Amino acid sequence: PLDKSRIERVVLCTGKVYYDLLEARRNREMQDVAIIRIEQLYPFPHDDFDTVIAEYPQVKTCYWCQEEPQNQGAWDQIKHRFRSLHEAGIPVQYVGRPSAAAPATGYVQVHKEEQNKLIDQALTGHIDTTMNRRG
Repeated sequence: PLDKSRIERVVLCTGKVYYDLLEARRNREMQDVAIIRIEQLYPFPHDDFDTVIAEYPQVKTCYWCQEEPQNQGAWDQIKHRFRSLHEAGIPVQYVGRPSAAAPATGYVQVHKEEQNKLIDQALTGHIDTTMNRRG
């Protein structure tokens, strides 16, 4: 359990990436990052979401983290649902793989490197914009 008054960043996600984020946060002994797993995307549970977010009064930034490429995961369908955060002046940033035609790179090592990088960025808030494009 974390001291909710110390939470400054919230990482929002869905699916398996939650467990990777949780493991990394525990291994790094980070006490200022909450991870919220959203499993019901539609209809979006606005009231439940607002109730959970209200438990973290010190939050300054939120990150949506997904392991799928940007155009294949939930981000494009959910980013407009964070109305209460936007109204409170809390930005929500995307952290994940760039848009791509394929769901994976095809190389296990590249996938692992990308996964580690997106987990690190989501937890630390240090976003590397070069990851959001391939080329």
